[in-house]
Amino acid sequence: MGKLKIEAKDLRALGFAEDELCSQLLTLVRKAFKHTSKEATIELLQGFLHNPAAFYEDPTLGSMAEKYAPRRTASSEGQLIEGKEGVPFSVFGGDTLEPAALHQMYQASKLPVSVAGAIMPDGHFGYGLPIGGVLGTENAVIPYGVGLDIGCRMCLSVFPLNPSDMARNPNFFIRMLEEQTLFGGSAQFDKSPEHPVMDKALFKELPLLRNLHTRAWKQLGSSGSGNHFVEFGEVVVEAKDALLGLEPGTYIGLLSHSGSRTLGAKIADYYTNIAIQSRRLSQDVKHMAWLYLNEPAGAEYWEAMNLAGDYASACHEVIHAKIARELGCRYIARIENHHNFAWKESWNGRELIVHRKGATPAGKDVAGIIPGSMTAPGFIVKGKGNPESLSSASHGAGRQLSRSDARQSITGTQLKEALRSAGVTLLGGEKDEAPFAYKDIHQVMAAQQSLVEVMGTFFPKIVRMNGKERW
Repeated sequence: MGKLKIEAKDLRALGFAEDELCSQLLTLVRKAFKHTSKEATIELLQGFLHNPAAFYEDPTLGSMAEKYAPRRTASSEGQLIEGKEGVPFSVFGGDTLEPAALHQMYQASKLPVSVAGAIMPDGHFGYGLPIGGVLGTENAVIPYGVGLDIGCRMCLSVFPLNPSDMARNPNFFIRMLEEQTLFGGSAQFDKSPEHPVMDKALFKELPLLRNLHTRAWKQLGSSGSGNHFVEFGEVVVEAKDALLGLEPGTYIGLLSHSGSRTLGAKIADYYTNIAIQSRRLSQDVKHMAWLYLNEPAGAEYWEAMNLAGDYASACHEVIHAKIARELGCRYIARIENHHNFAWKESWNGRELIVHRKGATPAGKDVAGIIPGSMTAPGFIVKGKGNPESLSSASHGAGRQLSRSDARQSITGTQLKEALRSAGVTLLGGEKDEAPFAYKDIHQVMAAQQSLVEVMGTFFPKIVRMNGKERW
């Protein structure tokens, strides 16, 4: 039998991340299995990727299993991973998390600025930090720990209207979403709406932001592509909670999800490049490069990040104001929270920079909204301030299929049937956002009962996303 011919592309096809650890695994496999058939080796590696922990005692792959899935020790809440070289981090919903996401969290825990971390039950592989990753650092901010869509947020407005109005006249609500929203990565309005956020001095003080001002203004109140949406739904409140302030009953709700558009992406790219040049990390973790807050670039990024967060909030404000005007009434409750951001917070008596990339702030009695999918319910929650999660919770159900896998495995017929069964109208959207691409939101919520308490439920009915097709 000839020498084993296995390449990096074979490992990537299986789902391994293209990083230094993957290179180490490839070198080991070529040496240890040089007389094994490629088919048998691929089958073995599939099992390894699915469950690295099963290989802890394997004489060949044991050392790599420790790196891909560090051993866990039980804690009072979730699981606590004790990395050999990194700080411990808590894992919630561990059985549903892919090894690649845990590996990213493990790599983040080894950064010299890291103090504590956690990964939420909706976690999955991302760039830099995994989606659902939470990382506390000292005097340092990681632009890619925040993410490209800075300040991406959820905003729910509850109106004193009966959902039966929506059932009797769906076309009125459909037309409203089609006429009052704008979607797409490069989408811009012909006429820019007025808003105080565009008058902030930082737009004039930083050259980067000065050059982005006009485009940001033209995109104010628009939404991106992918999983961004604006949707009408039914809000159900079963018991009154002082924080939410709503009487038990059913209401019409407007829920939106989008972020800081081109403005946030340009800020993230610009300062990530500065961080990479400043820190000189190895190739596999270079996107986790940080900026110290007491250095000029770090101070600038912090201000720009906060401006992008204010801008993202303003986008939602514009969207909800337009819809409220069309409805002819004011909202009676609003819940808004963001992710893809960094906060200065106290944790165990220390001030940390807490990065939440696709994770919801869940401090004690902090309100938030955690959506499911286009056919699954979302939940209005209040945080419990659990220090093991750095006062965080999931930001949604989390993907279980990559976009490419979803496009290849989900048919339009399946999507239409799922929408029909749930009684949901979809305007725009693609198969890669089909409900099958996401984890079960009920399992995700069950894995974070120690993190949040449910105050109400949102059931999607008319969903608007990027695209022109009406499903």
